[in-house]
Amino acid sequence: MKKKLISVMVTTALILTLFTSTAFADYYTSSTFLYKGKNSSEVVSLQEDLKTLGYFTYKDCTGYFGSITEKSVKDYQSAKGLEVDGLVGPITRAAIKTDMIMWSAKQYLGVPYVWGGTSTSGFDCSGFTYYVMLKNELAFPRTAATQYNVGTYVSKSNLKPGDFVFFETYKAGASHVGIYLGNDQFIHASSGAGKVIISNLSNSYYTQHYWGARRMI
Repeated sequence: MKKKLISVMVTTALILTLFTSTAFADYYTSSTFLYKGKNSSEVVSLQEDLKTLGYFTYKDCTGYFGSITEKSVKDYQSAKGLEVDGLVGPITRAAIKTDMIMWSAKQYLGVPYVWGGTSTSGFDCSGFTYYVMLKNELAFPRTAATQYNVGTYVSKSNLKPGDFVFFETYKAGASHVGIYLGNDQFIHASSGAGKVIISNLSNSYYTQHYWGARRMI
């Protein structure tokens, strides 16, 4: 039992380390600014995300931050009410990554609920959020309880799109999780509905079982 506990603790620590490290070559995990003239794999990742969100229109993601990429960044910043400087620093990269997490999550609406599932064949609640984060090149803990231990606390009154919302359901503590979309809605793999759905936080069940929220980006 003691050896098993130590193994679990080591595994959890490793996951948390990965989540906060540059384990993936992604612009969000970088501490450097991206700007015109840069050429890197991080720029490729940025271009891919901007293309998905409809801002980068060039046919190829080249990895070169030229005038087309700069315009794409400025168009995105303008649309989101950010400072329009064409630079990808902490604020812009967090906004893009948040939008990508929500976009990714919506692609799996209707995927069946499967206890222990972590793939498009079927998700459980934390398997869904785990998968969405990995799709966006962010290593993440596997269970709702461990996911609640990362990010930063945010009050229910200050929820923003992309925040993770947690509920106490079949056991004490955070045992269900979803991604807040704004307008009182969140997306999650629901065992009751048997699939990934969008629900309202104001629903009496979720109001009664609300546990807390964490900002991951």
